[in-house]
Amino acid sequence: MKSFTVHFHKEDQVQAMNVQKLSEEDFQKMTEGGTRHLFELDTNVGFFVYFDAEDSVGKESYLVLHYEEENEDPSACYSFELKDFYQFAALYLNDLEFYEETDEEKEEDYGPVHHLAHLMYHIVEDGNKIEV
Repeated sequence: MKSFTVHFHKEDQVQAMNVQKLSEEDFQKMTEGGTRHLFELDTNVGFFVYFDAEDSVGKESYLVLHYEEENEDPSACYSFELKDFYQFAALYLNDLEFYEETDEEKEEDYGPVHHLAHLMYHIVEDGNKIEV
């Protein structure tokens, strides 16, 4: 597991975020006690699966799997602090209430889920520089 800090644009209104990129072994250990799938996000930078997990002694982790294109195996797994993971969930849930228009109009507006995708773009870009 390797830690790194993601710095966002000032306009993103998000403080620097500490992220951990997990190896397959780290992932296995952190999910030994089970996982709970929360939501998914399909973007132009990949497909993301958000979930929480417990290790064998009950320690909780807040994880995101990143899949690129049509790959069946994830290209990366990231672990986040609860406060940051909560922000992701809040953006996702806010998007569900943000739109009351048709789907065509939804794609034109920059809403909470677009902001979440933008944040994930920065995380993936910085995470690509990290080898685990």
